Amino acid sequence: MTAPSTTTSTDDADRPADLAFGVDVGGSGIKGGIVDLATGDLVGERFKVLTPQPATPDAVADGVAEVVAHFEWTGPVGITLPGVVTDGVMRTAANIDKAWIGTDVYDLFSGHLGGRTVSVLNDADAAGMAEDAYGAGKGVDGVVMLLTFGTGIGSAILNNGNLVPNTELGHLQVGKKEAEHQASSRVREEKGWTYEKWTEKVSEVLATYEALFWPKLFIAGGGISRKADKWIPLLTNKTPVVPATLLNTAGIVGAAMAVSQGLKT
Repeated sequence: MTAPSTTTSTDDADRPADLAFGVDVGGSGIKGGIVDLATGDLVGERFKVLTPQPATPDAVADGVAEVVAHFEWTGPVGITLPGVVTDGVMRTAANIDKAWIGTDVYDLFSGHLGGRTVSVLNDADAAGMAEDAYGAGKGVDGVVMLLTFGTGIGSAILNNGNLVPNTELGHLQVGKKEAEHQASSRVREEKGWTYEKWTEKVSEVLATYEALFWPKLFIAGGGISRKADKWIPLLTNKTPVVPATLLNTAGIVGAAMAVSQGLKT
């Protein structure tokens, strides 16, 4: 079957039931696309615009609307944000303007998208949902944890496909410091650590998470996951660790899953 063109109109009346739309808002870019929920694949290419500076709520919402309009998509939209969202309100603001804190994200995005239905969730949670359903965690029962190693440590916990939102485990105290202050990719780069030295810290953090959550699998995301062969074999924790497989599409796919499920955080 030939995949639908990304420029074809996607009115509700003629849109296949297994298609959904996701937008992933990041510190540098806002990217989105149509997702085939049967496979977790994008239909056509993703489309990206630069995140406005300053990244205020209205400016970012305009960017999201631009991405959606590019595909002539008229249905519901799932959206990720780099922060905690509870009861529809943004509680933290990482890599975007502090004006987001206290913003009703459902009113904001629905208003910029003509009143349509939206789902809004944390970006790491969206990536975790996608990896659990279609990526490295597919077919794994029980607790699966996604950890993104970058500027900090993002986290997502799923139990048999059910998300526990906004875990923020990078801020968990491990020893004398927060986990992300000793085991993020940024710390490794700033300190000039070898992979051997860095994975000692990562292993300690993972062992702490194991003692609390007893996961079946850790999925390692973030840019450093592309070099997984250089460091994952050096880890000494007990739970298997595998690299993420969806990479740059995970947030989009997870956002599309969220809105298709009617997820509200």
